[in-house]
Amino acid sequence: MHPMQLRPGAFKSPSVSFYHAQQQCVLHLGGGRRQERFMSVGAAGLVTRSVSVQQRAPVINRSNAIVVRCDQRGAGEDGMRLAHTGEVPFKKILCANRGEIAIRIFRAGTELGLRTVAIYSPADRLQPHRYKADEAYCVGSSDMQPVACYLDMDAIIRVAKEAEVDAIHPGYGFLSENALFARKCADAGIVFIGPRPETIEAMGDKTAARRAALECGVSVVPGTNQPLTSPDEAKDFAVKYGYPVILKAAMGGGGRGMRVVRHEAEMSDAFIRASNEARSAFGDGRMFVEKYVEEPRHIEIQILADHYGNVVHLYERDCSVQRRHQKVVEIAPAPKLPNKTRRALYDDAVKLARHVAYRNAGTVEFMVDKDGNHYFLEVNPRVQVEHTITEEITGVDIVQSQIKIAGGASLISLGLGTQADVPPVYGFSIQCRVTSEDPEQNFQPDTGRLEAYRMPGGPGIRMDGAVTTGNVVSRYYDSMLAKVIASAPTFRQATQKMQRALSEFQVRGIKTNIPFLENVMRHPEFLSGEATTFFIEKNQRDLFNFERHGSLRSSKLLTYLADMVVNGPDHPGAVGPEPSKFVPAPLAVPDNLEGSKLTGWRDVLTREGPDGWAKAVRAHKGVLITDTTMRDAHQSLLATRMRTHDMLKAASGTAHMLAGAGSLELWGGATFDVSLRFLHECPWRRLERLRELIPNIPFQMLFRGANAVGYTSYPDNVVREFVKESVTCGVDIFRIFDSLNYVDNLLFGMDAVRDAGGVVEATLCYTGDLLDSRRTKYQLDYYLDLADKLVAHGCHALAIKDMAGLLKPRAASLLVGALRERFPDTVIHVHTHDSAGTGVATQLAAAAAGADLVDCCVDSMSGLTSQPSMGAIVNALAGTELDTGIDPAVIIPISTYWEQTRDLYAPFESNMKAVSSDVYQHEMPGGQYTNLKFQAMSLGLGDEWDKICKAYASANRALGDIVKVTPSSKVVGDLAQFMVQNNLDEHSLVAKAESLSFPSSVVEFMQGYLGQPAFGFPEPLRSRVLKGKHIIEGRPGASLGPMDLTGLEYRLKEKYGAGAITPRDVLSAALYPKVFDEYMTHVLKYSDLIEKLPTRAFLTPLEEDEEVEFEIAKGVAANIKYKAVGELQPNGKREVFFEANGVPRVVEVADKKAELAMGKKAVRERADLAVLGSVGAPMAGTIIEVSVKPGSQVKAGQQLVVMNAMKMETAICAPVSGVITQVAVEVNDALEAGDLVVFIDTKDVVAEDPLSSRDSDEDEITSSAPEDKEPALAA
Repeated sequence: MHPMQLRPGAFKSPSVSFYHAQQQCVLHLGGGRRQERFMSVGAAGLVTRSVSVQQRAPVINRSNAIVVRCDQRGAGEDGMRLAHTGEVPFKKILCANRGEIAIRIFRAGTELGLRTVAIYSPADRLQPHRYKADEAYCVGSSDMQPVACYLDMDAIIRVAKEAEVDAIHPGYGFLSENALFARKCADAGIVFIGPRPETIEAMGDKTAARRAALECGVSVVPGTNQPLTSPDEAKDFAVKYGYPVILKAAMGGGGRGMRVVRHEAEMSDAFIRASNEARSAFGDGRMFVEKYVEEPRHIEIQILADHYGNVVHLYERDCSVQRRHQKVVEIAPAPKLPNKTRRALYDDAVKLARHVAYRNAGTVEFMVDKDGNHYFLEVNPRVQVEHTITEEITGVDIVQSQIKIAGGASLISLGLGTQADVPPVYGFSIQCRVTSEDPEQNFQPDTGRLEAYRMPGGPGIRMDGAVTTGNVVSRYYDSMLAKVIASAPTFRQATQKMQRALSEFQVRGIKTNIPFLENVMRHPEFLSGEATTFFIEKNQRDLFNFERHGSLRSSKLLTYLADMVVNGPDHPGAVGPEPSKFVPAPLAVPDNLEGSKLTGWRDVLTREGPDGWAKAVRAHKGVLITDTTMRDAHQSLLATRMRTHDMLKAASGTAHMLAGAGSLELWGGATFDVSLRFLHECPWRRLERLRELIPNIPFQMLFRGANAVGYTSYPDNVVREFVKESVTCGVDIFRIFDSLNYVDNLLFGMDAVRDAGGVVEATLCYTGDLLDSRRTKYQLDYYLDLADKLVAHGCHALAIKDMAGLLKPRAASLLVGALRERFPDTVIHVHTHDSAGTGVATQLAAAAAGADLVDCCVDSMSGLTSQPSMGAIVNALAGTELDTGIDPAVIIPISTYWEQTRDLYAPFESNMKAVSSDVYQHEMPGGQYTNLKFQAMSLGLGDEWDKICKAYASANRALGDIVKVTPSSKVVGDLAQFMVQNNLDEHSLVAKAESLSFPSSVVEFMQGYLGQPAFGFPEPLRSRVLKGKHIIEGRPGASLGPMDLTGLEYRLKEKYGAGAITPRDVLSAALYPKVFDEYMTHVLKYSDLIEKLPTRAFLTPLEEDEEVEFEIAKGVAANIKYKAVGELQPNGKREVFFEANGVPRVVEVADKKAELAMGKKAVRERADLAVLGSVGAPMAGTIIEVSVKPGSQVKAGQQLVVMNAMKMETAICAPVSGVITQVAVEVNDALEAGDLVVFIDTKDVVAEDPLSSRDSDEDEITSSAPEDKEPALAA
């Protein structure tokens, strides 16, 4: 009976596959176990009977064998074996390596019909290369360093012998250049696929290779011809030949163990680090040193040589694009290399190979200087990472050629007998190494699980890799994920294919260098084909200017959502009810306005400038309104927590419906730092995006004069740059005020705004009671005198800023009337709060007395401590000669939108029920009043509210009855709290002052850091508070030297990456160094896509099966559904399950409650990136050296510890001088990126660095209150 012929894969099941009926089948169970079964196919179906078999190689005829695979198989998942080609005498080869090169070797072996064997360390037990071989065996043990497992020669050879392996391919790295390993293979009767041991010694030892090159007349760079064992030997060489020099590992390559040394002081540490790194990577720490050639091209020649003395080259590769001496991008052939130089390189490479009787594949590497001179560097006696591009341009399979030559084949039998037989070059090929490194963080290696991994493809693209979705990228090995090879007829076409391939990558869960590679592919110098090894270093600004990479950002966003699911929301002050589940629709443009041209007062300002705008406003017959909904209204009612997301939803409708408004107040004041601190948004981006959608209405900001948007004085250049950038981003009108009405501060702020081209609205901060003749300080003459000085200095408008709602209607008539009479050509603008319920009446009185603009806000955001109702004012004036020009009907839909949106911010509501006339007694600013009463109620101190109010009034009197607006209002609030805590009144305060330690804000006020009060400082209280401390006379900012903004920018880019920092970020950091650090830490962890999240999803965890959809870019939407959260794992983390755009995603998050749940510390302490002295691990790795101990005094730049990560040694140095107060690590500790290493007490040096300076009142403010609102008076 003839065997029944079946198609391949017939009767296929998940674990077996048959080709012939009634044939012997070898069942592979993995791990070297085998079981043979006889199977037959008949009418009754499938019948099997087992036969016990010893572990041995199959003895059946290969052509008849049915191989049943039970593990994953690299070449054919249906279990089909490829027939042995007969080209090599081997039947089974082992790869003594891991990752993509192991898989590359298995593929070559499989195509030759060979069985393949993998080895893996315990740490690699789930890595793909293990499952891509026919058999796989563990080497080493879990108590060994993972790298050491692949260096254990005896264990590898033992596995090879037990698996009946014929040959071992070492790949690259590890033991590939170890002559002892090659000898051990030979001694065991196993063929080493590579050069002879003698050749490895001659070429793998870089110093021996230099000697060989000199012997045959190949030029070399000056260097040592013997290995060095100490830094002193290297110093002697550098003294003779001069710096810079380069240290290199004598027995390795790939950039490991390599350091450029430019000064003698660097030599010892560089030598030790490089030697340790070489010993870790190659098992040999000997070094040699060469004169360092600046900006050469790195050109290497691929050679093949057989046992019979034949040598050919396969042309050259340009490997000049390097980072840390490791190749990043390779090109074959080298573009724009002069033919004369090219031929000389070929000749020298072949000459050297013949001189040392080279055998197998190898690479001869050269430097080519700017004049075309070439110098021998080294020979890599192994296959190179970049061998792929040579294969692409020649069609020669280098790995198969290695195996065949090792089996005795000649170049003639390979069709490469002479150089003329080598196929001519076809086109160009480029290889990019995709690594798990973060280019925005100085290429710190990243580790973790690949949540998603999609590779590119298409014509001209080859992928060599060893990872897939779900794999874990370990800290222990090289960071390379994959090699992308793009080939095309021309160099430019190859770069275009590569750009396309890189853009198709989708990697989630870890950071990669793909954005950097994309920048390289687009850079003009690279495209010119003339890049040198200095290419990356000299083009950092361009190469590190990353567009936000979508895949990484979306992964970070999922981490944010997962973190809230596991650990709950982290929004200080959110103590009210949960946000509403109702999502308001964007504010629609009415049908009658749809498509109409947007015009408004900004057109006048743009066309005629600030002076022309002021004249036009004065000539306008009606009263103009300023809508404060997007700033002071939500600052007063919702703790300044309104997000850009909800403002943008109202922007287009507002632009149409309030087109006649005088201005929109939507920036400055507390909104700047709260955006960064609590909303994790960039305030500059908010301003820009609103300006794009509202081009027709002037934007107004609250500007604290010399304090900008901060709470202390800043150097003049910081304030001027801030104003200039604000104008560029879209601010038109600057309401310039000073918290003490201090003229010098006001005049400086006015000058800064005028110079930047903004509208100067000089401000009179109103306090006291103009109608109370018993209060003699703040009478009409005081305000008129102040106005005289401001108008004389040149302002476009005068503002009355009634921050507490103290301006009664009759006082408004008196003050505005007097100003209008004295300054008939000056625009007058009035701002008040409705704290006492008189706000509408006050604004109507001001309008009647001659005010040009009055502040208000939409009805649903008005009243209480906010501004008076827009609807009330507009309707009251409608049809009169003071008509606002706003249609009362359009206010209703705007108010409805904000009413619905306000429900999303329920957690931040103050829960005030009614207005309160007690403001006339204590005089608290509106925002401060709201916040303090809310905190008092939440702390159970509601019964103490009267006492708190009286303490505030007493503190104000003790300070001399000052103007109270941020930041002076904070001084009053802090002192009031101090008085309550110490049971003091205004009299006992003065009496006991010399023995009391006052709040720092009070001390700094008394010193003059806020400026000079109009009626002087209170004595003797001032003297008793200061106790001899220095006093500032005049404007504080005038005594401050200019801040080095360029230096600050450099430090920020060093800390966060060049592409992550813009000039606007520098200004944010200059104003709020700590807050900005916290913001950047948050963005780096969770991405800036958080700004795009719907507000409920931002504030509170998603519920199971809750789905959110939002736009992340124009025309690009994201859909996220939360599915479930996993159990607590032993490592203290939980898995959180999502569907992102319909694709399942898993995010692992540390459970912050794990310590309590597990009864032990589940995770290491984390560094606080916002604290300069809190030094964290820059990457995941292992501590190999600790250089400090608690109590040590360190200087900035001094080494703290040394880490080993991905075979690279990294010294972690002190970012600032100080005293070590905590060392959180020991030798052999395994750290994740961000784990605390040491803590440096920097209290004596913090002020030296703008990155570390105090954010004014930040240290005293409660977590639930932005600085524009005051801390609780009791806690």
